[in-house]
Parts: sequence; structure tokens; C-alpha cells
Amino acid sequence: MPQMSKVELYAAIRRDHRAGVAMRELERKYNVGWRTVRKALDSAWPEPRKPLPPRPSALDPYKAVIDGILRADLDAPRKQRHTVTRIFHRLIEEHGADVSYPMVRRYVADRKPQIAVEAGKAPIEAFVPQTHPPGMEAEVDFGDVAVRLAGELVTCYLFSFRLSYSGKAVHWVFASAGQEAFFEGHVHALRVLGGVPRGRARYDNLKAAVAQVLGLSRARVETDRWIAFRSHFGIESFYCRPGVDGAHEKGGVEGRIGYFRRNHFTPVPEVSSLAELNEMVEQWDLHDGRRRIGSRPRTIDEYFEIERPLLLPLPGEPFETGRVFTPRVDRYSQFTVRTNRYSVPVRLIGKRVRVVLHASHLVVYDQNVEVARHERLIAKAGCRLELDHYLEALIRKPGAFPGATALEQARSAGKFTPVHDVWWAQARKVHGERDGTRALIEVLLLARHIPHEHLVAGLATALRAGALTADAVALEARKAAQAEDEPPLTALSAGTSGSATVTFLHEWRLAHLPPDTRPLPSVTPYDQLLRRRRASGGAHREEEAQ
Repeated sequence: MPQMSKVELYAAIRRDHRAGVAMRELERKYNVGWRTVRKALDSAWPEPRKPLPPRPSALDPYKAVIDGILRADLDAPRKQRHTVTRIFHRLIEEHGADVSYPMVRRYVADRKPQIAVEAGKAPIEAFVPQTHPPGMEAEVDFGDVAVRLAGELVTCYLFSFRLSYSGKAVHWVFASAGQEAFFEGHVHALRVLGGVPRGRARYDNLKAAVAQVLGLSRARVETDRWIAFRSHFGIESFYCRPGVDGAHEKGGVEGRIGYFRRNHFTPVPEVSSLAELNEMVEQWDLHDGRRRIGSRPRTIDEYFEIERPLLLPLPGEPFETGRVFTPRVDRYSQFTVRTNRYSVPVRLIGKRVRVVLHASHLVVYDQNVEVARHERLIAKAGCRLELDHYLEALIRKPGAFPGATALEQARSAGKFTPVHDVWWAQARKVHGERDGTRALIEVLLLARHIPHEHLVAGLATALRAGALTADAVALEARKAAQAEDEPPLTALSAGTSGSATVTFLHEWRLAHLPPDTRPLPSVTPYDQLLRRRRASGGAHREEEAQ
């Protein structure tokens, strides 16, 4: 007979008994005692097994001591309560207990919440299911993510804006979680969603929005810029309770960030820039729109199609999300914003400039004219310099060029290429240290009018031809630009030999002048003046003779 479970055994005994099989025959058939047959006839469900008595443990004599420590911790300052490690050490030092750390850890994990409930310190909190009307509510939060950015492992911040009804979420990664990133994340999310929720949006007590939390109530003192931002877009804010206790009040976005981190940031993504990473984030958002949440019958995008028409329209005018600073430029042609230093052209030394700080970059203005633009530094106390900003000073002080910090940063960024270095070395051999460096600086000044790739091509051609002047480089760079614009056959027919040739600037200008179709000049009309002069001269001599 195949092995049966106890439920199957009871069912078979009851079936045979209803068919008229005697109890003794049932005992022999199923090889059980009369008590088992009696229990099967009394109930279709077997009795549950009695729990085994707890096994004695080496911790038993000390459980009362641990309970006393945990009860005393209920009234102790939060930062001076016992950890499991401290309890373990006290048991060994003060009581001579022969117990293991995992044994103490398991007991404390089970007993600590029980003692809190017994003392009335941790009332059981009930969670009430909520229904979210379409187009009414949203949840917003930041989450930390690790990214390998340009080969370096850094911590970035994932902004998430999630509609409560459909679960449609929009994400964006920023270098910081400041107010600029908070605003730009909203602008991006609302633009992608195509509208603004009609009801309220749930937030943590972020410093970007909340200046002060007023006790345990829901009242908050909001920052002025956040009030203006909310007013511009028509967002109604709702703030959760501070700390861990309020996390469940926006559990949708909390879980969404966790899902996004586990599924898209594992393993750690390796990118060269945040722009590249955010392109990937946009694709992940599109992909996630096709999934179902839990047991819902439709996808996120299908629910969002219901919700989209119910959103409020976006305002017609943009909102300036950047934060404005007015620092003064020091004698190093630098200014400081948020502990980091950035360069501007040397002509602005001593002046105040207007800096608009965004989440990923900053723009510098001098009397409403943009004079510089930098990628924002992630670390603190950093320095970002642009070599072009110092060229006017370096052409007067060429000796400062080799050790310039801006030169090293230009090399690291790939703007000052090995071709520049070789051309510079040859120019110093021919013209001398000072004049060769000045010639290179004149070449770098050409970058303000000639694209970088064309200028490098001009440098390479001039170097092969031994033409170590800025005029020659400018001419070859323009020829490279023209060759790029010409059709391929024309460029090939122009003749490309192994040795480079350089056309001097005055020859190139003459060759590119339009053809002169005018007739050659003639002095014939002036002969009439000569005849008239001869005639008048003869008459004058006759008068003198008379």
C-alpha cells in the first residue's frame, strides 16, 4: 500500500466505514490502532501535533537579566541604549556567562518588541487600505544610488515622481539632492507626464522644501522658493511624519525607488557622464511602464492612459529652477559657489558676476551676457578651470603657461591633445621658449572661432610641413573645414600626397579673390592733356618773342 498522509488515511477510514467495514477490519487493513480509527471517525481533520517542550539552553539562567536590561532601556536616552554587543559583553564580564553572541542576538530580537508592547511603549499600528482617484495624487522622494562615474565610484541621488493611481513613475539622477535638483526633477517629471496632479503630492521633510518642522503636527514652515515653485505649477503639498514612522505614508514611491535600485542599478552601472546615465534611466522608465503592479489586471501604461487626461495642464511660462549667486571674481580669475571654485575670463577680475546654479551645471553672466558655463563639481572644495579664460594673461606671461593648473585640467579633459604638445615643443625649438609659447597661445585663441577638431587637424598638417605659426595653423584648419564640407570626390581629386604642403596666407588670399574682368587701364586719354600743354607752351613762347 502506498504511503498516505494522515488526512488521506482519515478519509480512507471514513469512506470504508460508511461502506460497512467493521472497526477491527479497518485496524487490520490500515495497520493502525483502535484510537486512530476512533479519531478518524470523529473528525475528518487530524489533531495537530503537540509542540515539543523547549530545549534547555545555556542562556536560560540569564534571560531575566536580559529582560531587565531591555526594560531599563525603555526610559534611557535613545543614543545610550544597549546594543546586542553591549548586552553580550555585560553577561560575560558581570555574570561570567558561557554563551555565544548569536544566541544572545536571537533572544534579544524576539524579546525586545515583546517587552515594548508589555510596557505600552509600542502600540500595534494598523494600516488602512487607501483608494487613489485618477489624476489626483502623487508621491515624491530621493533615493541614494551608487554609480561608477568616469571610472570612480560615487554616490548620486535618484529623484522619483510617482502618480498614486496608475503607478506611473518618472526618474532622474542628480549629483546632489539640493533644491536645484529638487526643482529640476519636478520640471522633468511634469513635462514627461504632461500635466500636474489635481490633488496633493506627498513629501518627506526635505530641506529643499521645509525650513522648519513645527512639532508633531502636520504644519510646516516652507522655503520661499518652494512656495513660489508650488504656486507656479499649482502643486498642493502634504508632508509625512518625520522619521521612519512617516515612511509608510508614501510607501508607493519608497517601494518604487527600491524596485528601481534593485532591478536597474544592480550591478552598479558604469557610465562616462550623468547625461549618459539619464538616457538609460529614460529607457528603463519606458520599459517599466509595460509591467503590472502586484495582481492588478492592467499595465502601468494602461492605467496612465486613463489618468493622463485628468491632469492639470502645465503653465505656459517656464520657472527658473537655478539658484542665483553674485560672487566677486578674485585675482586668480575665479569665484566660489558652494565651496567649489570656477574660472571666468581674466577681464572680469575684481567684478561681481551673476551665477545661476543648476543641478548639473552653472552659468555665469556679466550684465546679462553669458561669459562662462561649467559642469557642476560633485565633490567639495574642488576647482574647475577653463584654459581659454587665462589666454589673455598668459600671452603677456608665457612663462606661467607650462605650470598652469588650467593647462593640466585641459589635458585631463582631452582639450589639450598630444598634437598640441608636439607642435609646442617644435615651436620652442625654432622660435625659442618665450616666442614658441606665445605662438601656441595664439593658436589656442583660434579655438574661439574654429571648431576643436578642425584646429587639431590644422595643427597636425602644419606640424608635418614645419609651419610653426598661428597663421599657418589657421589656414590649414579652414582648409580642413572646407574639405569636410566638400563632396568626397572633390576632396579626393584635390590631391592628397604623403608629404604635407602649406599655402602661405597672402597666396591663399590672392588665389581666392574673384576674377577681375575689367579692361586693363590705359593712359591714352591723358595724351590730350599733353597736346594741350604743348600748344599752350608754344603760344606763350611766341608772345615772349614779340
